[in-house]
Amino acid sequence: MLDKLQSIENKYLELESLISDPDVMQDMGRWQHYNKEHAALAPIVEKVREYKKVCSGLEDTRAMLDESLDDEMRKLVEEELAGLKARKEVLDGEMPLLLLPKDPNDDKSVIVEIRGGVGGEEAALFAGDLFRMYSRYAEKQGWKVEIMDSNATEIGGFKEVSFSVDGYGAYSKLKYESGTHRVQRVPVTESGGRIHTSAVTVAVLPEMEEVEVAVDPNDLRIDTYCASGAGGQYVNRTETAIRITHIPTGIVVQCQDEKSQLKNKEKAMKVLRARIQDKARQEQEAEVAADRRSQVGSGDRSERIRTYNFPQGRVTDHRIGLTLHKLDSVLNGELEEILGALITADQAERLSKVK
Repeated sequence: MLDKLQSIENKYLELESLISDPDVMQDMGRWQHYNKEHAALAPIVEKVREYKKVCSGLEDTRAMLDESLDDEMRKLVEEELAGLKARKEVLDGEMPLLLLPKDPNDDKSVIVEIRGGVGGEEAALFAGDLFRMYSRYAEKQGWKVEIMDSNATEIGGFKEVSFSVDGYGAYSKLKYESGTHRVQRVPVTESGGRIHTSAVTVAVLPEMEEVEVAVDPNDLRIDTYCASGAGGQYVNRTETAIRITHIPTGIVVQCQDEKSQLKNKEKAMKVLRARIQDKARQEQEAEVAADRRSQVGSGDRSERIRTYNFPQGRVTDHRIGLTLHKLDSVLNGELEEILGALITADQAERLSKVK
């Protein structure tokens, strides 16, 4: 393990030399590439150096105990030794995590797609609740949210909504949200006070750059149409809305939220690239049924990753058996506890496979 970690530190030092090389600095593309790699390795190298320092400190401290010391000094050395041993034990548990393969998409921004499933209007209302939950979480992280396309209902929900979350590392956290989210509550339209169960699907796609997913223009059918808002409040007399069909895969995306046809096309292409990449990934992972996060599901109540129970004020993530009685806080964007537990569980699962 230490040999592998040392090779990472060597790579870090090599990158450090490259990003300060005058020739490299003149090539902004190369410099940014090396700088990004260097920044990604920095937390690992920091931990490696601490580990080496602790191990060295243990050797030196043990050597001191072999010397002639008075009682007071011996006590101080023994206390220092106990502290170093405790820190090494913690680091021993952390070091294997540094060697886990990193998801190449973890640093990326994302496109989130939310669709109402079983439950009609109530599912659409909950889709709106989830959109606000993710928007507030993104705001707390300092990320930018921008709606790409939406189909709003007249009572304040969404039949479907897709939006981008622009921020470093957004995918590393939000990728765990893909799947079916189930809600149990008394709908505002329910006069008898009965609890209904509805479902909403969430898909989280890493945003792909044009160079990462090449799309042949000849494979596209692009249609334009007049955009309109919920309730007919706004009708654009010019055809600014865009619908793009990727003929080889049959993927269809549309965007009408901008008043500029060009901006709508740019947004639609972002979504298209993300969906093409996601389709390819799902095909590659089709045989790996254990990867539940890649399965968004049909929106049926039974295919759920998480349940939001309003009468009991609880949220339960079924993948890890975590239940929190703080529904209001979660819906207000406080997702750190849930996402932290999911990340820890994922790391533990991957570590067990490595061992």
